[in-house]
Amino acid sequence: MSASTMRLLIVPRRLAARLIALLSLAWLAACDVPPVQTGPGGGQRIDPGAPVQVGLLVPGSGSPEMARISSSLENAARMAAAELDGARVDLRVYTTNRDPQTAAAMANRAVRDGAGIILGPLDAQSAIAAGNAVAGANVNLLAFSNNPVVTDTTGANTFILGRTFENTAQRLVSHTMREGISSYAVVHQDDVAGQAGRDAITGTVRGSGGTVSTVQAYPFSQAGIFEAAPGITEAVRASGAGAIFVTDTVQGGLSLMATAMVDRGVDPVQTPFIGLTDWGVTGQAATLPPLQNGYFARPDANLAQQFEQRYTDTYGTPPHRLASLAHDGIAAIGSLVASGDPAALTTDSLTRRSGFVGATGIFRLNPDGTNDRALAVARIQDNQVMVVDPAPNRFGLGGS
Repeated sequence: MSASTMRLLIVPRRLAARLIALLSLAWLAACDVPPVQTGPGGGQRIDPGAPVQVGLLVPGSGSPEMARISSSLENAARMAAAELDGARVDLRVYTTNRDPQTAAAMANRAVRDGAGIILGPLDAQSAIAAGNAVAGANVNLLAFSNNPVVTDTTGANTFILGRTFENTAQRLVSHTMREGISSYAVVHQDDVAGQAGRDAITGTVRGSGGTVSTVQAYPFSQAGIFEAAPGITEAVRASGAGAIFVTDTVQGGLSLMATAMVDRGVDPVQTPFIGLTDWGVTGQAATLPPLQNGYFARPDANLAQQFEQRYTDTYGTPPHRLASLAHDGIAAIGSLVASGDPAALTTDSLTRRSGFVGATGIFRLNPDGTNDRALAVARIQDNQVMVVDPAPNRFGLGGS
């Protein structure tokens, strides 16, 4: 099944969700949401000559980490707004406290305040609540989540900006199949993230004409990994897989599981590991013996470094790794508004196939609410991360 076919299968769920969202109209009216101006494909019409009001939903300062994320998201959004050419953004910030009810209330408040589009929130459940809350007001929402469940359970007004497992799996499968790998073992931690990663990998492999030779799960604990490793290793070796797709992170259980499998006879030269997560976020991965010759996908490192440097120069501290999502949201909005089209914030405009230039590479929003991001394929060789297939700079090229 092709990626485009997979997207079409999601659309009916979004249509059903759209009907559910319409039931909120009476409640929205009770909240004094102003009359809306609809645009083609759904979304607000704007005056391109005036500042466009954007509601930014951030998690708040409930913990030091959330405070840093909130600050980074707001700073990156303001930096992107200052970099716009031909468009002006009036950014207004609202705190969700990582609570779905609060997120819905703040999204409604942003609409009442005049927001033409909403950026955020962070958490999947908060994004679902906020997206459904403003669907009846015909306001589009760009959430920071990477979880497709958000788009499956909201109306057609909600999109996710985070890089999805499906996007990463498609990039890696496409590249490694060109390298001659056609059979993949899938080894995943048995939690929500691992199961979602498993489904993204198996769907992509089968849809690309490859073979899933075996699927193996392990408990997400040190004791569970040591207990499961012998059986998993035996199953993988017996399956004849050409590569082992793993969903875990280097900071999690990946290093333990990969080391245990190599100790029991897996040869990473003949059967390399392929990572669904970005191994480049830590320098540890490059020096791990079992990950030598392994593949993973990452954003354009040069662009990411430039963004981080601009942010650090502006605010005096490095950004949180999620900050680029807020930058990308404002960059997309500004690019559309600068075109002078009153329908700039409608679904039809947001889902233009040429996409947008983001902080770490090009990206585009899909009609099913997910996104495509241009990624580079990297490989660990001789304890160094080497880019073996650069991220494309426009859609339609190999790997896009």
